[in-house]
Amino acid sequence: MSTNESQSPTKGNFWSKLELWKKVLVGMILGVIVGVVMGPEAVMLKPIGTLFINAIKMLIVPLVFFSLIVGVTSMEDTRKMGRIGLKAVVLYLSTTAIAISIGLGFAAIFGPGEGLNMIASDTTTVAKEAPPLIQTFLNLIPKNPVGALAAGNILQIIVFALGLGISLTLIGEKAKPAVAMFESLAEAMYKLTELVMKMAPYGVFGLMAWVSGKFGIDILLPLIKVIAVVYLGSLIHVCVFYSGLIAFIGRLNPIQYLKGLANPAAVAFTTTSSSGTLPATIKAAREEMGVSKGVASFVLPLGATINMDGTALYQGVCAMFIAQAFGIDLSMSDFALIVMTSTLASIGTAGVPGAGLIMLSLVLTTVGLPIEGLAIVAGIDRILDMARTTVNVCGDMMVSILIGKSENELDESIYNTEKSDLAAEREIA
Repeated sequence: MSTNESQSPTKGNFWSKLELWKKVLVGMILGVIVGVVMGPEAVMLKPIGTLFINAIKMLIVPLVFFSLIVGVTSMEDTRKMGRIGLKAVVLYLSTTAIAISIGLGFAAIFGPGEGLNMIASDTTTVAKEAPPLIQTFLNLIPKNPVGALAAGNILQIIVFALGLGISLTLIGEKAKPAVAMFESLAEAMYKLTELVMKMAPYGVFGLMAWVSGKFGIDILLPLIKVIAVVYLGSLIHVCVFYSGLIAFIGRLNPIQYLKGLANPAAVAFTTTSSSGTLPATIKAAREEMGVSKGVASFVLPLGATINMDGTALYQGVCAMFIAQAFGIDLSMSDFALIVMTSTLASIGTAGVPGAGLIMLSLVLTTVGLPIEGLAIVAGIDRILDMARTTVNVCGDMMVSILIGKSENELDESIYNTEKSDLAAEREIA
């Protein structure tokens, strides 16, 4: 008796101490096994997953609204931000739009979800009739912000939140009470997101049991394709696009840039945290790339907040994969909506736990794709997170170098020095 009592807390501690991504992976594997064994009868487990999906939907509107306002108002002094801040924001948002376009393009070419022939569980997941592109731009401004919030019109919510955040920043002292309130509400939403994400292993288990029970073990091969497409897109984005910007805009040797990425990229890949990698990124930018302290200290933390290139690329691949899996054709207007939503939403979601899945849910909701598709990719989210965080950090570094060069705050003698020589010099010192 005493032996059993001593063992039960150990079992509980083992599960509670397990990292969330490992729990989700366990849930996915068990779901696949149970689904294959039970077959079509596994549909009885689907409500567990539906509860998780509904909880995710509950988060979307308040999380986007409050976090975007906090993201904008955190840039307290617009004068200080000035020219450097404007360059950084434009570069970060532009490269994010390119990243998601690469993700969409690669997924369209390789078609990881084609042939699955999955069926959405409700009529709301059928692709909506796409309005003309000009109408999409006209509809960005909400006639009634409260109505936009109630209806869950993500793009209108984003535009209103950005406008309100900028206005709060401009009025200075008078905005402090409101900013404090929004910061408090944003923190509450982050905590609620954390609580909801604790349901993920069980939700993924329920939905994967249903999916594998209905479609069999064949569901696993497309997931391997998704991983391959995301990693291939990430390599192209860093080695071709970022290096191209360094070479053609910065007029610098891109090989030196790639060599200098070694340490921060390794930290990002293993920790999957842009903020956690920030000390290594700043150190490498200053000591190995020659970026000035002022530029590195301003541009890199800003990038850790708003630069989501890797996440955007992942969203493009996953959104296309889910559309293909459910047999939904996306129009050019849908593609434009996906790019705009991901680019604008990237400003306020970098610090949110489970940011990748939350942002993906925004994209799916915006274009009317089945949000159940989240469960299919949730099990491999950690593997994808390693790639997308690495791309985010590489993008931060690239922008800091370009801005340093344009502001004459890049020491090219340090940049062009072989990284092995710099390491040897530091060891001697």
